[in-house]
Amino acid sequence: MDLKFTSSRKYISISVPSKSQTMSPHIKSVDDVVVLGINLSKFSKPTQFFICVSGVFMFYLIYGYLQELIFSVEGFKPFGWYLTLVQFGFYSIFGLIELQLIQDKRRRIPGKTYMIIAFLTVGTMGLSNTSLGYLNYPTQVIFKCCKLIPVMIGGVFIQGKRYNIVDVSAALCMSLGLIWFTLADSTVAPNFNLTGVVLISLALCADAVIGNVQEKAMKLHNGSNSEMVLYSYSIGFVYILFGLTCTSGLSPAVTFCSKHPVQTYGYAFLFSLTGYFGISFVLALIKIFGALLAVTVTTGRKAMSIVLSFLFFAKPFTLQYVWSGLLVVLGIFLNVYSKNMDKIKLPSLLGLWKKSMEERKSRTLSQTV
Repeated sequence: MDLKFTSSRKYISISVPSKSQTMSPHIKSVDDVVVLGINLSKFSKPTQFFICVSGVFMFYLIYGYLQELIFSVEGFKPFGWYLTLVQFGFYSIFGLIELQLIQDKRRRIPGKTYMIIAFLTVGTMGLSNTSLGYLNYPTQVIFKCCKLIPVMIGGVFIQGKRYNIVDVSAALCMSLGLIWFTLADSTVAPNFNLTGVVLISLALCADAVIGNVQEKAMKLHNGSNSEMVLYSYSIGFVYILFGLTCTSGLSPAVTFCSKHPVQTYGYAFLFSLTGYFGISFVLALIKIFGALLAVTVTTGRKAMSIVLSFLFFAKPFTLQYVWSGLLVVLGIFLNVYSKNMDKIKLPSLLGLWKKSMEERKSRTLSQTV
């Protein structure tokens, strides 16, 4: 829109661009959902769902497998922060490439906001990667399923929120499931270390905050996903590089990885690529079908990751893993249900009791007749 002022007459001339003119990608084709160059809007809903679910499972299962494979390389476990540095470097490159493919390349979100987001992203991914040096992969995944717990704690103490009985029950199930799973892991896992529990717990706290900050920044400033990825991960790359340099952790990691380039840099590239693609399909799933279905799909993916971890990597197993994992899944279901009570109608205990009594009466009448 152009505004023109003249000295001879006091008027404003407003010109509105025609439909044929180029518009911002944030405005143009709002209903189009494009993932990896595929316009999903051209397909039917069942086809869209199949493509999104296939993408989430395929890329994130490979992502989890490669993450555990990298840490299975003998001698690599102390270099979790260096893996995060390499991952941030690849994500920055991918974000830069994607940003070049869109028409609007302006940075919309302020730099100070990106510095905060980058710090939280470093905490989330860096601590999560580093925790694998101390924990089994299934234990890490179970912890990552329970982001609700720090979110609720922060809501109570910071914002003074009050939660209903379903939310409290969900957090209680997750907490008990986590404690049970951790105790089972400590009894059967030879390399269990409490440090890993602390690291993944801190990663969860950062992850619980970062989602709200990202969502608020993108809505307030109308920023794109590619812009968010590029600036948050590139600034995070500088943070980690500075930290590794100050702690003298960079040189040993570079020396080790140079001796095993395929098992480190090669796997890290595929690890980063699949993670980048996976989040694209998750965002598409949320946009098309909503967060309820997306949470269900990603929870199923995490359960499959745990199963594959036990199949592909030798580790001790106990049935307590199964029962505690089911308790966590119940907590996730209750969390989803609490946010979608109007969409999900569960029969009450009173209703079930009345129904069973009616069935008994009808059965008794049929027998007497």
